[in-house]
Amino acid sequence: MRADLEVADIFRAAGPAYRAAHAGHLSQQHLKVMSAIENCRTAALGGHVEACEDCGQWRIAYNSCRNRHCPKCQGAAAGTWLAEREADLLPVGYFHVVFTLPAEVADIAFQNKAVVYDLLFRAASETMVTIAADPQHLGARIGITAVLHTWGSAMTHHPHAHMIVPGGGIALYGKRWISSRPAFLLPVRVLGKLFRRLFLTRLIALHDAGRLAFFGSIAHLAERQAFLRHLAPVRKKRWVVYAKPPIAGPEAVLAYLSRYTHRVAISNQRLIRFEENGVTFRYKDYRRDGADRQQVMTLATDEFIRRFLLHVLPRGFHRIRHYGLLAGGSRKDCLALARQLLAAAPPVTNDPPAEPDDFRPPCSCCGGRMIVIEVFERCRQPRGPPGARTTNRETAP
Repeated sequence: MRADLEVADIFRAAGPAYRAAHAGHLSQQHLKVMSAIENCRTAALGGHVEACEDCGQWRIAYNSCRNRHCPKCQGAAAGTWLAEREADLLPVGYFHVVFTLPAEVADIAFQNKAVVYDLLFRAASETMVTIAADPQHLGARIGITAVLHTWGSAMTHHPHAHMIVPGGGIALYGKRWISSRPAFLLPVRVLGKLFRRLFLTRLIALHDAGRLAFFGSIAHLAERQAFLRHLAPVRKKRWVVYAKPPIAGPEAVLAYLSRYTHRVAISNQRLIRFEENGVTFRYKDYRRDGADRQQVMTLATDEFIRRFLLHVLPRGFHRIRHYGLLAGGSRKDCLALARQLLAAAPPVTNDPPAEPDDFRPPCSCCGGRMIVIEVFERCRQPRGPPGARTTNRETAP
């Protein structure tokens, strides 16, 4: 169902002026994301016409942009991804662990997204795998699904990695499954200290290798001593690693995952108003508790667009990654061994139907079956059958 107000509406109304005002300062990736969101499920991307076999009512279905930053396209993408991940779930409780970069490092990350976000993934995953393998803690090889988020609730730059981790792992010698304690996976203070050391050591190595760039207010950090002085307070600060209570049951895990894997900086459902004075939306103030946590904010339209574009990822950057038991080509074998050690039945694999399910919603008039009667290309308008009743549908296969 279409939201009353969408990010696309804001971009269509204010995008041209924003591009003109910031000409030369927007990357090709920013322009591509704006264009994709503006054109999503419009005639600009083409589509097809469907007609009911029973009553003759017809409707237009426009194609989606499929851009990973588009709020409208991520629901279907999340559903597909979660269906593929269902076979990976184990019959154990799952923990949610969050690794967050301090503000001093976040400023560096913003100007070096690809290398620093990648470092966040590598340092956080190595921290989890290393501490879990330590016999003083779990003494097992664990599996991790990690998702990068770069925003806070108000769309400010706040890079952090969400990790969904099974409550236990395969013993290092591979002969048994070692379960974590019911409400405890690994000590967060120990995780925070190792994460800080691994991250800072490698960040300095990136600086020494000339792989970091600095502009504007932090341009002086290109000089090594200034860079080290900037990081000095961060070495003494406690780095936040947060472990949430365990999630029980595969259905709950899938529902929980769906809240994180394909999110964008702001969903259409959080938008309230778009007026001359700006964009009003809901956000969570995590410094408050209870009902007071839900707050409302109004930003000037240019500032709203600027904050949204803060979170455009570099081209080809993978924001969902798997480690340990869930990594790469060894995942199937590791999961099969884990199920064997847990004495769990293998996942049920349903044979594909002889004919694929019809993805088109039924006729809104009589509930009949809809069939495609015309396909039209980009920037073309459909003809449609003469004299038939028409509805528009902003969905696409």
